[in-house]
Amino acid sequence: MKNVIFKNADWIITMDGDRTRYRNCDLLVSGQEIREIGTNLEEKLKDEITIDLTIDASGKILVPGFVNTHHHTWQALFRNIKATQGLQLEPWLKVMYEIYKDLSQDVARAGVYASLGDCLKTGCTTSNDLWYPHPVGVPQLVDAEIEAAKEIGIRFHPVRAYHSVTSDIVPPEVVDTTEGFMEDAERLVKKYHDRSRFSMCQVGIGPSIAQYDTQEIIQATVDLAEKLDIMVHGHLAESKFEVEYTIEKFGCRPAEWFRRNNLLGSRFYYAHCIHLNDEDIALIAQTNTGVASCPISNMYLSSGSCRVPDLMNAGVKRIGLGVDGAASSNSSNMMEEMRCSYLLNRLSWGDNAPNPEDILYMATAGGAKALGRDDIGYLSPGMAADITMIDWKQLQYAGGNNDPVDCIVTSGDARMIDTVMVNGNIVVKHGKLTMVDEDKKRDYVNEVGKALLKKASVRIEGLKEDIE
Repeated sequence: MKNVIFKNADWIITMDGDRTRYRNCDLLVSGQEIREIGTNLEEKLKDEITIDLTIDASGKILVPGFVNTHHHTWQALFRNIKATQGLQLEPWLKVMYEIYKDLSQDVARAGVYASLGDCLKTGCTTSNDLWYPHPVGVPQLVDAEIEAAKEIGIRFHPVRAYHSVTSDIVPPEVVDTTEGFMEDAERLVKKYHDRSRFSMCQVGIGPSIAQYDTQEIIQATVDLAEKLDIMVHGHLAESKFEVEYTIEKFGCRPAEWFRRNNLLGSRFYYAHCIHLNDEDIALIAQTNTGVASCPISNMYLSSGSCRVPDLMNAGVKRIGLGVDGAASSNSSNMMEEMRCSYLLNRLSWGDNAPNPEDILYMATAGGAKALGRDDIGYLSPGMAADITMIDWKQLQYAGGNNDPVDCIVTSGDARMIDTVMVNGNIVVKHGKLTMVDEDKKRDYVNEVGKALLKKASVRIEGLKEDIE
């Protein structure tokens, strides 16, 4: 069991239940977990253990590794394209689904390298991925991304989602049967889902947007989740159109429709949750349903702003941040997501907005709770050794080295990230991934992405300009 000590950190921001902070302290990791936090640990424990690695944390801040609660990794391969710029959600999705028809295992791997590589390099140690558009007949897409996530060293929560109804947005090429989905989902859970403490992969299932699916597959999803004891994740109340559609077709708002179909509770967490009224918020709080706020994506698609302060005031503890798909946020940058969340909430809710420490809670302990984890999200003895070391003593932060959390959330960026540890392993050192060759992965991602866009350009005239 390897012992690693982070020595003499300026601050250790634990984000535990009391939001404890330590000044000029050490943190000792033994194997996969945190063993102790305190002063002069090396001297105190010299007769008990041998230190295998000492990391000089002077001038640094230690925080829990960030938790990304909502993502679509494959979208990293078709971001910054003119064919979708300036579009709101529904017309944007129409272009997306034309590209989705050609998704492959190569796309799955490349998407993880680009997206989750970005997450790691911006301090994220655990990430969700909601994979909903499965071209029929293309096997093992989620397998490919699980393997790639393991390769780069990130803690991973893939969600096998589906579509069961065609629409003016969803093409038949990505519509599956109940039997087809359930068989693949159960296979994935049995092969990859690890229930042990500190597990590196936990598989979930869920609809992308539940109202667009058959009653049969929704019930089968709930039944399978209960049978296998796994989490369910999807989208909820992302757009005004979704609310209007649900009221017109079902006679109720989306959150109420979810309740009627047994899709709320501690097993469930949903992205966006923008267009909620007071009754919806009370329902989410009462059922202990999780929320993943995605501020950058919501701004990019002009969708709106999640009512984060009202959710928190209602008692919602399972609330986190998500970078969403890179095609609607154009990066997978958790540092950027935190800062934008703080600013968007200030713009939207003024004096009622969450403070910087609340935002950091969402990026750490709140996100862990949303995913159903009690072994990550804060720094304490017995917790997973998921640690992000932040260098705030660089020139660009000079003059702002006052409150450490304020500095991270309101003026921080990815240049702060020095070292990232996941499960006791250093996966980012001095801002670079340690488990893979970044240059080789970059070239692979670019090659796969160009090939994907070239195929789709036959169907989408505007893409031709992007690939030239």
